[in-house]
Amino acid sequence: MEIGIFAVVGIVIGALIGFFAGKAGIGKKRQEMIDEMNAKADAEIKKAQRTAKSIVDKAEAKNEAIKKRKIQEAKDRFNNMRAKFEAEKIAKMASVKEREIEIRGMEKDLQSKQDKLKTQIKALDNRSADLDFREVEIKGVRDNLEQQLKVVQRKKQELEAANEERIKALENISKLTEAEAKEQILLAVKQKAETDAMALVKDTVMRAKSDANKEAKKIIIQTIQRMASEYTIENTVSVFQLESDDMKGQIIGREGRNIRALEAATGAEIVVDDTPEAIVISSFDPIRREVARLSLKKLTVDGRIHPARIEEVVAKTRKQLDAQIVEIGERTVIELDVHGLNPYLVKMVGRMRFRSSYGQNLLKHSIETAHLCAVMAAELGLNPKQTKMAKRAGLLHDIGKVAEEETELSHAILGMKICEKYGENPIICNAVGAHHDEIEMTNIISPLTQACDAISGARPGARREILESYLKRIGALEEVALAHDGVQKAYAMQAGRELRVIVESEKVSDQYADDLAFMISQKIQDEMQYPGQIKVTVIREKRAVQFAR
Repeated sequence: MEIGIFAVVGIVIGALIGFFAGKAGIGKKRQEMIDEMNAKADAEIKKAQRTAKSIVDKAEAKNEAIKKRKIQEAKDRFNNMRAKFEAEKIAKMASVKEREIEIRGMEKDLQSKQDKLKTQIKALDNRSADLDFREVEIKGVRDNLEQQLKVVQRKKQELEAANEERIKALENISKLTEAEAKEQILLAVKQKAETDAMALVKDTVMRAKSDANKEAKKIIIQTIQRMASEYTIENTVSVFQLESDDMKGQIIGREGRNIRALEAATGAEIVVDDTPEAIVISSFDPIRREVARLSLKKLTVDGRIHPARIEEVVAKTRKQLDAQIVEIGERTVIELDVHGLNPYLVKMVGRMRFRSSYGQNLLKHSIETAHLCAVMAAELGLNPKQTKMAKRAGLLHDIGKVAEEETELSHAILGMKICEKYGENPIICNAVGAHHDEIEMTNIISPLTQACDAISGARPGARREILESYLKRIGALEEVALAHDGVQKAYAMQAGRELRVIVESEKVSDQYADDLAFMISQKIQDEMQYPGQIKVTVIREKRAVQFAR
């Protein structure tokens, strides 16, 4: 039993020894294969390392070339920017020098104006002395006329005495009866007296006409001399000064939306060009131009410039301008010492400040006419009440030009009706309505107002006919567009070369906007006369507004 066990153990041990011996042979072959594979892998690794090194070397060389090229390009760009900066610097210096030259020129002009004013003051003093001398001369003429009248009276008495002697001589010579002699003498005396009287009357009338002509010319010349005032032609553009050119970008806005909103709200054209620190406001209507200028001033000071803010500021500015118009009217009537004027007429006087007639500012023209009427009334010897009425009529004579309501009446008749409506004296109403001979004159104030209006408007340079016709053409251009249904606003731009039409989006579709532009352009061609061409732009804008509460 023990022998069997030992045999089994021996067999097992032998088997284990054989197994491990076989396994040792197989492991040796496997190791050789592994060593061979490792050698091949090392060779591949070394080959890959050499390839990678070659690629890295090429990349570094290429990178170095790119780096050098980029550095050279940066240097070239820097040099170009430096040259451009130097050129801009030189241009700005030239602009500053031109500005200094312009300022010096303005100073010289101001000095020349001061010298001219001193000369005018001296001339006025000389004219005053001349007037005193003429007054003395007129007094001498009057004394001479009185002496001549006395001589004529004495000669008349002598003539009557001679006639009596002649009658007595005729009675003695003719030996007629008293009644017959009396009848013949009366007939002869009557014929002689009629002939002499007619000659005397004719001579007196001719002399009176000649003297009246001279005296009238003297009065008019003296009145004009005493009212020598400066006159200027009204412009249709205003220059708005900016603190810096950076504000131009804010005023234009993204894609021009701010400047379009400002032009649509004010009706004035905003021109932004290369002029340093300045933009141009252009409009034929001085009120629109003033609203645009004041609105720009507020917006640039505030700094918040966007379409909603622009509309808000423009609306407030219009209200402030209305108050300013009333203030101008009140200040004018106080300066002219015109009392008891209706508040509506005071407002109309203020509106004259923003209206021009043939290039002459209407308020300055009316003030000048009022002064001329007062001076001429005094020269003609009218009483103080008539003098004040003449001044009042001169101030109000063109009130019809600034009436708010549309009418086909002439400005003289419309002004007369406005004065009648607000309780003015019938004499003043007649003077206002008759200053262009459209109604009959009924008092001395009417021809006086007409003459002073002509004197104020007829001075050399006081008026310019071309501006009035230009304004009428611009107004007619806007009216052509406003006559179409759906048009909300119409503004003439670019001195009448462009018509910008704003339509209501609810009434006008995009397709109809194209048709509307065509219809307006055709109507302009058929009904108006104009130089060059007119661009018609129809703007349709849809706005959706809601409030979060």
